[in-house]
Amino acid sequence: MSNTRRDFLKAAAVAGAAGSIPASIARALAIPARRATGTIKDVRHVVILMQENRSFDHYFGTMRGVRGFGDRHPVPLASGRGVWWQHNGARELPPFHLDTARTNALKVPGTPHSFADAQAAWNQGKFGLWPKFKTDYSMGYYRREDIPFQFALAEAFTLCDAYHCSVTSGTDPNRIVFWSGSSFDPAQRARGVNCRDTHSEPNNLRCWIKGALPEPGYTYAGNALEWRTIPEVLEDAGVDWRIYQDPNDNWTGAMHGGLAFRGFREARPDSGLYRKGMAHWSLDRLAEDVRNNTLPAVSWVLPPKEWSEHPSASSPIEGAEFTARVLDALTANPDVWAGTVFFQTFDENDGLFDHLPPAAPPSYNPDGTLAGKATLDLAGHYFDDHQDAYTSRDDTTSGSLRPWGLGPRVPLYVVSPWSKGGWVNSEVFDHTSVGRFLERRFGVTIPAISPWHRAVCGDLTSCFDFSAQGDSRFPDLPDVSGSVATVAEHLRRDRILPPRRPEDLFQEPGLRRSRALPYRLAVDLDVDGAKRLVRLAFHNEGSKQNGAGAVFHVYDRKHLDRIPRRYTVEAGKRIDDAWDLAADGGFDLWVLGPNGFLRHMRGTIDAAQAAAQPLPTASIRPQPGRPALAVAVRNPGAVERHATLNKDAYGKVAARQMALPAGGTAQTVWPTDASHDWYDFTITLAGMEIRAAGRLERGLDGVSDPLMAQPG
Repeated sequence: MSNTRRDFLKAAAVAGAAGSIPASIARALAIPARRATGTIKDVRHVVILMQENRSFDHYFGTMRGVRGFGDRHPVPLASGRGVWWQHNGARELPPFHLDTARTNALKVPGTPHSFADAQAAWNQGKFGLWPKFKTDYSMGYYRREDIPFQFALAEAFTLCDAYHCSVTSGTDPNRIVFWSGSSFDPAQRARGVNCRDTHSEPNNLRCWIKGALPEPGYTYAGNALEWRTIPEVLEDAGVDWRIYQDPNDNWTGAMHGGLAFRGFREARPDSGLYRKGMAHWSLDRLAEDVRNNTLPAVSWVLPPKEWSEHPSASSPIEGAEFTARVLDALTANPDVWAGTVFFQTFDENDGLFDHLPPAAPPSYNPDGTLAGKATLDLAGHYFDDHQDAYTSRDDTTSGSLRPWGLGPRVPLYVVSPWSKGGWVNSEVFDHTSVGRFLERRFGVTIPAISPWHRAVCGDLTSCFDFSAQGDSRFPDLPDVSGSVATVAEHLRRDRILPPRRPEDLFQEPGLRRSRALPYRLAVDLDVDGAKRLVRLAFHNEGSKQNGAGAVFHVYDRKHLDRIPRRYTVEAGKRIDDAWDLAADGGFDLWVLGPNGFLRHMRGTIDAAQAAAQPLPTASIRPQPGRPALAVAVRNPGAVERHATLNKDAYGKVAARQMALPAGGTAQTVWPTDASHDWYDFTITLAGMEIRAAGRLERGLDGVSDPLMAQPG
C-alpha cells in the first residue's frame, strides 16, 4: 500500500470517528489536493452534475452568511414594500417554511416553469406577482433541519450565492446553454439578429426524445440546432470526455442538452460523440474508471428522473443520496480525487421564488424604448417572439423582444480539495461559467458563449485557492442512504399547505468566509437643477485583465410601476444616463449591483435655487493601499456649503462634517477595517442624500456581510 493511500485511510478514519460523516464526504475532506504547479493546471478531472429545479432561496435563503432572507437591500415593489411581499392575485404571500417535521413538505409539489410564466413572474425585473404565476407553493423554502445534507455539503466546501440559471424559462433552454454555451444561435447573434424559435430554445422541446438506444433509436422533436456543443469542442481539441448516463433512463432525454443539436442527432455509432455521449455509462462504470485511474478529463453525470431532485418527481433527500453516490465513486481513489473538481448545480429554479434581481441586458419598455444601456453591442441578445406565442396573456410589462438572461439564482456547490472550508462566493456566474472554467483549464474556446455573458459572468476560478493547503476541520454530514424509504414514510404525514397569514422571515445570524471578488464599481451623482435632470455615471474601474463586468439595476422609487433600468458596464468602462426630476423637484433612485452593492440617491431640489447655485457632486472610491473609501465632494457653486457623513450601519465610524469651499473640493476617508471591509453610510448635502453600502474589494478573501441577518 502506498504512503498516500495509507495516510488517506488514516485521515478518513479520524474524520469518520469525529461524527456521522458518510464515507464519501470523509474521503473528500481528508484527501489533500495534488499541488504540482499551484495553478489551475493541477486540476486533472472536472466532473459535473446538474440536478433539477431548485432556487437558491428555496434551499439556502435561511443559511448564515449568504445573500438570503436577511438581504438588507431588497428590490422595492410597486406596493412600496420589499420584494418578499409577493402577491398571488388575492393577497400578499411572503416566503414560508416547508416544515418537514410535521408535514409531507419534503416532496413539495412542482410549480409552473415555462417561458411565459417565468417571464411574467420576473416581470422584467419588477417582480411582485411570483405566486400569481407560479402558485403559492413557489414561496416555500427549507431550513437547515429539513435538508441537512445540502447544508452540510455547503458548510464543508464552497457555495455560490450569485450563480444563476441562464434563461428565465425551463429545463431544455438551460441545459442547452449548459452543454453548448448558448440557447440562441451564435451565428445569428454575431450578425445582430435576434433569434426566433427556429434558431433558439425558449421552451422545452428539442431534448425530449422518443424511442430507445441502440434500437430502434431516438426520434427527436423540433429542428436540430446547428452550433457546436462543448463535447464537440473538447473532442476536436483532443480532451477526453464522457457522459455517464443510462440513455434510456435520463428522463426521456431531458437531462441531456446535447440532444437538441445536429452533432449528436446525426452521430454515427462508431463516432466518438456517440460512444462517449450517447452510450450507456453507469455510475458503477464511473466508480470503476476512478479506481482504475481512467476517469476522463471532463465528465457529466445525468440523473434518472427519480433521483433528479425535481419537485414532485423527486425530493431533496433522494437528490442527496444520488450526490453521495457520485462522491462515493469519485473519492474511492484518493490519487484521482486529489486532482478532481466536482461541480453540482441545478438547471433552473422550477417556479420557486428567488429574490435577487438577475443580471440581464436591459428590457424593452412597452413603447419600444430600451430601459437601460450597455457598453457593448446587444444586438442579437434578445428572443424575438414575433408571433406572440410564448408570452402570457397577463404579461403586458414588455413587448415581444425579451432578453435571454440571466434567470433566477440556483445553488452551485464547488466540491474539490481546493475549495474546502465553508466558503461563499458572490461573483456573478451562470451556466456558461462552467464552460469557461473548462476553457481556462484545457485551453479551448467555446464559440457559442456570447460577448455579454463573457463580460458579466465569471469563470469560477475565484472559487479556488490553488496555491495553499485547504482546511482540515469540517462539520458532519448526515447519512442519506435509504432515501426512498424515508420519503415513503414522510409522505404519510399531513399535506403541506401554504399559510393563510404571512410568516416572519428568518435567516441564521453569523459570518461565513467569503472569497475575494473582482469588482471595482462606483456610481456618481450629478443633479442639474436648471435642466431638472438627475444624472448617474456608472463606473467599472476594474482592469480588463483582472476585473469583471457588472450589471447595475436602477429602481426609480418615484415610478415603481416602470421597468427598472439595467446597465451593463464592462471592466474599465462607464455609462451615463439621466432621469427627470419629479414635479416637486424630487428624485429617489435605488441602485443595486453585485454582492450587496447599493447606492441610494434621493432628495428634493429647489429648481430656482439650483439654477442660481450649481449643486455639489460626490464620488466614492477605494483609498489606494488602505482599508478605506475616499470620499470627495466638489462644490461648483459660488458659496460655501457643508456635507455630513453619518448613519454608519456598522457603528464603527463617527459622524463628521465636511466644509465645501466655493468652487473647490473637499475630501475625507471612510475606514472599513473595523467592519471587515463592509460599509453602509450616508452623505447629506444640499437637500440630497446618498447612501453608499457594499464591500470594499481589495483583492483579499474576507467574510460575509456582518449585518446580513439583521433587518435593514
